[in-house]
Amino acid sequence: MPPAKRIRTRGRFHASFSLSRPSSPVTGETTTPAPASNVSQTSTFPLALQRTTNRKSTRRLRHEDYTIGWICALDIELAAARKMLDEEHQPLPQAASDPNSYTLGRVGERNTVIMVLGLTGTNSAASAVAQMKSTFTSVQFGVLVGIGGGVPSAKADIRLGDVVVCQPSKDCGGVIQYDLGKTRPDGVERTGFLNAPPKALLSALKSLNANHLKGRVGFLHHLAKLSSQSLFARDKAGPDVLYDPAYNHEEEEENCNNCKKEYSVRRQTRGEHVLVHYGTIASGNQVMRDAKERDKVS
Repeated sequence: MPPAKRIRTRGRFHASFSLSRPSSPVTGETTTPAPASNVSQTSTFPLALQRTTNRKSTRRLRHEDYTIGWICALDIELAAARKMLDEEHQPLPQAASDPNSYTLGRVGERNTVIMVLGLTGTNSAASAVAQMKSTFTSVQFGVLVGIGGGVPSAKADIRLGDVVVCQPSKDCGGVIQYDLGKTRPDGVERTGFLNAPPKALLSALKSLNANHLKGRVGFLHHLAKLSSQSLFARDKAGPDVLYDPAYNHEEEEENCNNCKKEYSVRRQTRGEHVLVHYGTIASGNQVMRDAKERDKVS
C-alpha cells in the first residue's frame, strides 16, 4: 500500500478531522490516517442500513461557490466519496498549471470539491492542496478522509469497519506525524504535529459527539449509499481476525487465509455494529507493516 499522507496547512486550510474505515488491524498497515491507541471516546450504532442513491445534477456552479475541500489518497476512497455526495455537479475549467482531478458536488448544504492525490508524500500532498486553493479560492476547510490501520488496545476496541474521528487534546492538534522527529538512543522523539482544526469545526465536532452519545446518528443513512456496490460490502473485507504483534505475516499474501491461527488473539464477540472513536490519529510517509513497531510509535 502507498504511504500515508500528511496535509500541511496553508492559510485556513486544515486537515481538520478524518473518518477512517480501518483496514484489518492484523498487520498494522497504514494508508491514510491510522488511529493511535489513545482514542478517548466511543459511540456504538447498529449496522441497519437501507439502500439509497445520490441524485445526479446538470447544475454548473462557479469556482467560488465551493467552500469545503475533501482529500482522498486512493482511487477506491474517491469512489466511496463520490457515493457520499447528495448531488454531483458538472466539472469546471481549470488552469493548465493545475494538474489535479476534481469531483464537484454537494453534501448537505455545503458545496464540496473532492480531490484524489496523484503522488505520495507530504511535499506532493502540500503542492496538490495549494493548487486546489488556487483554483477554488473560497475553500475554507479541508478534510482528509480514507482508510486507516487500526491500533487495537485495552482502551480502544477498534475493529474492522469502525469510524475514527480526529479530536485534539491538550498535548496535540489531533494528528501526529509519527515518522517526524529526532533519533535518540531509546527511539524517535516526535517533534511536531498538525495545528488544531478551526473553532467552527471543533464546535461541529462537539455537536456530533453529543448527538452520538444521545443515539442520534445520521451517518448510517449515508453509509447506505455504498450498499448498492459490492466493492464496499462488509463481507468484501473478509473476517476481522487480530494476530499477536510478534507474528510476522507472509509478505506475498494478500490476506490472512494461510496465516497460523494459533497466533490469533481471542476477543469478545461484538456483533454487527459500527463503533465511532474520537481521539488522536497518527499519519506519516512511512508505510507501517510491523505490528510491534506500530504499537511502539502509538
